[in-house]
This record gives sequence, C-alpha cells and structure tokens, in this order.
Amino acid sequence: MFDSIFIRGSLSMGSVLLTLGLAVALGIAAALFYTKTNVTTRSFSLTLALLPVIVATVIMVVNGNLGAGIAVAGSFSLIRFRSAQGTGQEILAVFLSAALGLCLGAGYIGIACLLIILYVLTALLLRAVHFGAEGDRMRELRISLPEALDYDELFDDLLAAHFASYELIRVRTVEMGTVYQLIYRVTPRETRTDKAFLDAVRERNGNLPVSLGKIPDEKREM
Repeated sequence: MFDSIFIRGSLSMGSVLLTLGLAVALGIAAALFYTKTNVTTRSFSLTLALLPVIVATVIMVVNGNLGAGIAVAGSFSLIRFRSAQGTGQEILAVFLSAALGLCLGAGYIGIACLLIILYVLTALLLRAVHFGAEGDRMRELRISLPEALDYDELFDDLLAAHFASYELIRVRTVEMGTVYQLIYRVTPRETRTDKAFLDAVRERNGNLPVSLGKIPDEKREM
C-alpha cells in the first residue's frame, strides 16, 4: 500500500495518468477544505488546487536524476523572493499541496492519501477543541491622551476592572508630538463591558480618540 507505483524509475502511461489524476483530485480536496475553513482569495485557492499537479510532474521528470533534482529545488527556492509574505495558515496550506505533489510524483499514492486524510481529521479535531483560541480573544487597545498628562498607571484601575489581563506594549507620539498614544494588548473578560470602559477612559483622556479591536493579522502571525 505504501510502496511506490514506479518500478526502478520507470514511467508508464497508466501510472502517469493515475498520478496526475490523483494530484488534481487531492489538490482540489485540499483547496476546498482550506476555503471552507479560512477566508481566502480565488487566486490562492487555484494555487492550492493546481500546485500538486505541477510538483508531481516535476518530480516524475527528474526521478532518479540527482543533478536535475538539485536544480529544480534551487529554482523552487527562488519563488519565495517573488511572493508576498503569507500567514501561518497559508504557508501550511502551500506546504501541504507541495507535499502531496512530492508524494505522488515519487509514486507513493498511499502516503499522499494518508497525508491529506490525517491533515483534515487533525485540523477538524483541533478546531473542535478550540486549540489556540485563547490568542484570538486578545484585543488591541489604543488610547490617545495629551502630552501634558502623566500616563503612568493612569488607566491601570480601569484596565484591571474590565479585562482579564493587559499589557502596555508600546508608547508613541502622534499629531506632531502633541499627543501620546498608548498601545495595549488586552484580554476581555467573559462579560463584555466595552462601552462602560470606553466612556470611563474618555473622561480621563480629555475625550481624545480611543479604539478597541482585533489585533491585525500581520501583527499576530508568526
């Protein structure tokens, strides 16, 4: 079941068609699962669906040729310099599609099928138990206040009363240095009282802007 269908590097029409057909099927399956569980673009979905076919074809062509294999690996490594930085989930999905293509290109059909089945089941299980969901509860709090106001421990009592945890991560000046901006990472309590907290902060900071929202993805990933 886990042996390669290619005997001593030989390729037949039947084995090639079987490999490419499975590459298309497993690539589409991986892309469908990713699009159902994550927000993505049409371009990225097509990439996940077609990447196994391309990788499998390349691996079949260079099978048994060490020099060609090294050259292909070097050319693949250049792709990262022409691509935008992705999130952890996107990188994982790309690696999954590439791994499916590698397994199929080497003739290990059973391992490729086992890989995608294990990936889907594990991902569903981790989502069911809310694995790593604690980090999703974190919020970014930005408080602006006049430069003449001393911000040390100014909001500590309010933060302790409304959030399970909080941390001041950065202080910067805005508006040509006339306003301080405090940036916190906070974890809300189970009972949300955002409006009461914002109203209390506005009373202390002279009604300057206050924002509370999700941490941007580019700041949370990796």
